[in-house]
Amino acid sequence: MAESIFYQDSQLLFHRYGTGKKILLLFHGFGQDNRVFQSWEDILKEDYILYAFDLYFHGQSYWGSRKPLEKWDWKNILEQFIRQEQLTRFEVAGFSMGGKFAMATLELFPERIEKMYMLAPDGIKTSFWYSLATYPIATRYLFKSMILHPSRLHSLAKLLRAFRLVDNGLLRFAENQMNTEAKRRQVYYTWVYFRHLKFDLDKIASVLNQKEIPFIMFVGKFDKVIQPKNMEGFLSKIRIKKFKVLEAGHNDLIAKSVEAIKKQNDSLC
Repeated sequence: MAESIFYQDSQLLFHRYGTGKKILLLFHGFGQDNRVFQSWEDILKEDYILYAFDLYFHGQSYWGSRKPLEKWDWKNILEQFIRQEQLTRFEVAGFSMGGKFAMATLELFPERIEKMYMLAPDGIKTSFWYSLATYPIATRYLFKSMILHPSRLHSLAKLLRAFRLVDNGLLRFAENQMNTEAKRRQVYYTWVYFRHLKFDLDKIASVLNQKEIPFIMFVGKFDKVIQPKNMEGFLSKIRIKKFKVLEAGHNDLIAKSVEAIKKQNDSLC
């Protein structure tokens, strides 16, 4: 069932699946929408009620403001969602870009979180190229110009390859995400309008520890975007945790991780 949260000039669409007793909020990655969690519905629908969101600039959700999404915006939006769905406590899962929304939810509603599932999450070790695109303002204009002038993007990619500044697999992934004007606009809007979703990781770890919230992270052994080694510093600060490296790349991590979650839940029954 599809429903929406309307906030100012924006709409956040979500789908509700399942008949279980537990509640799980699902936040997808860049270039995806709620449908990427279809395998989670198929496997977890008897254990959970799942809420799969279309994040802004994806699927049928839109962000109408000309200002970036702030954390207090996200707090107001989720408070409306929680009232509408009459929720008290829930689990949260975020994949890649969705990891930022999962951490924002944890930071704003720690008393409601029962468990965190993070799948190759963005927001823990920020990419140099992400920072370059969103700050300072001069480079933001450069990246914006690449939307209508893809030759500039191709020239940049050629330069990066020539000097081996970026792993070639990661560069191919980036090129695939920006091979049409629509995709380039989505990249730019996502980078710029979500740029204030940043976190003090020491404080995030402290919240997890104080509230004793189990933290489960999955990463892919073959992932060129979010690498396992980049998660180790943050994970060392958390007491109740599980860290699993799956035989997966970036794009198939969602399907691989839900199988591990189902096995874990079954073992607790």
